Amino acid sequence: MYQKVRNVVFTLSLVLFPLTFYYFSPAIPLIGASEGILAGSLILFFFLFLFSMVMGRIFCSWICPAGALQDLVGRSRSKAVPVRYISWIKYLVWVPWLILVLVLFRRAGGIERADFLYQTEMGVSLTRFADAIIYGVIILVFFGLSLIVGRRAACHTICWMSPFMILGRRLGLLLKVPSIKIQADPDRCVSCGRCDVVCPMSLPVEKKVSKGGITDSNCILCGNCIDVCGRKVIGFAWS
Repeated sequence: MYQKVRNVVFTLSLVLFPLTFYYFSPAIPLIGASEGILAGSLILFFFLFLFSMVMGRIFCSWICPAGALQDLVGRSRSKAVPVRYISWIKYLVWVPWLILVLVLFRRAGGIERADFLYQTEMGVSLTRFADAIIYGVIILVFFGLSLIVGRRAACHTICWMSPFMILGRRLGLLLKVPSIKIQADPDRCVSCGRCDVVCPMSLPVEKKVSKGGITDSNCILCGNCIDVCGRKVIGFAWS
């Protein structure tokens, strides 16, 4: 039931992506900051930071349309990516971007107001031909990276939202905030490796199971590893 509901929500998020993509945009916060406006996408990013302290990166496996697109590609291109060697790349995107946002706000004299619908017409993202071109480029980039590099490659390399959630998750664990986690009973594991194969984030799930659970900030809590485990070694927990 978990996966059925998740797939419905995920599919809906992808279908609605042409209407919502400005709310996930890294460019809109920059334009808004230059005018002293706290744009909707930046508000969303900070919300995800706080949300992930309790719910981890469940946003990535339930709501993120770019994640849904990559998972769709992953059905025919299931190559694992070398997480350890490429996951740092996204910070080369995120750190300069965040610094530039702060600089632009400073030049504008600070935050004058918040506008969640900034740069949209009545809350809709795609209303002009230029918007359609931007949307098309986004689709091609995420689709291309998944197809060429491997499953969820964009999440590990260029996603400007994942650092907010990674840092939020780590802070939540550090402060011991009660949150959703994936726990495991390593004594029941027979090392079949099926959990590694289905992980969309290419994590060494079996290795982490041997340590009692998965608290890796790259885990998106999709539950795929739970579904394929015939011995019920893995499961969700709240602690």
